Amino acid sequence: MRKISLLLAFLLVLPLLTFAQAPNKKNVAAAQEVEKLERQRFAAQVSKDFAFLEKVFADDLIYTHASGKQNGKTDYLQSIRDGKSVYDKIEVEAINVRAYNDGQTAVVNGQIVIYQPNKPDGSPNVAHIKYVTTQIKDPKKGWQVVLWQSQKQPEK
Repeated sequence: MRKISLLLAFLLVLPLLTFAQAPNKKNVAAAQEVEKLERQRFAAQVSKDFAFLEKVFADDLIYTHASGKQNGKTDYLQSIRDGKSVYDKIEVEAINVRAYNDGQTAVVNGQIVIYQPNKPDGSPNVAHIKYVTTQIKDPKKGWQVVLWQSQKQPEK
């Protein structure tokens, strides 16, 4: 009789466990939105769309390059304007977005290939990068990149 009671209790609780593990709809929607914005941001970095970049980078951005150099928002955008950060093409190889806090925070990790102008000797200047970025959803400004951290990977 005890086994039957335990089995019955388990069968009654099982649907609750399944429901508890269902993905939060706000988090799923936020993850999809942030992935789209990530891809748009890479395109904006290539095309030097400063209006878009001004909008998506938070004022307190910390941007850590693969070299270890760090910039704030103003310095990073100026480095693009001055030609110190030049992107001919950014190709997304992998992207994973996890949203939290009812779709108000997102952590992104991915892998990209950055194509820059050829080196002085004429050889290609290609960087394989793994990165992590954190975005928050500001009620007035929308999604804001607050942190970028990247690491160069060996060439394939």
